[in-house]
Amino acid sequence: MDTKDRTILALLQNDADMPLADIAARVHLSPTPCWRRIQKLRDAGVIRKQVALCDAQQLNVGVTVFVSVRTREHTQAWLDRFSEGVKDIPEVVELYRMSGEVDYLLRVVVPDIAAYDGVYKRLIRIADLHDVSSSFAMEQLKYTTALPLDYVR
Repeated sequence: MDTKDRTILALLQNDADMPLADIAARVHLSPTPCWRRIQKLRDAGVIRKQVALCDAQQLNVGVTVFVSVRTREHTQAWLDRFSEGVKDIPEVVELYRMSGEVDYLLRVVVPDIAAYDGVYKRLIRIADLHDVSSSFAMEQLKYTTALPLDYVR
């Protein structure tokens, strides 16, 4: 991956709707070779998909909750049951298996505490959980979906 590819990725991460001609001009290529580079990045799986980023406040899911989960059971069957169950809860927008004292970390978006309580009740029905701890975000200080490109080899 060269400088042109990284610049293309930076432009697309900032605005996936940017016209091809504009991207090509910014990387000093004609549109066809630029399009080929973008296709190559897609084919290689570097660009997984293009999506619309929606405003959580306008969709009435402006409350972000970070949920830490600890379990006593560490089997593949438990993990499969838990992760599949969590995938069926649309308010859970991210799920991570963690190292350290917390086993799983979820990011949940809801309109209010009452809606979170409903998510919590669905969550505890999925699998046996040892401890569930919820932290409500007071203010979002940084949010981006753009990945750093300085580490690309």
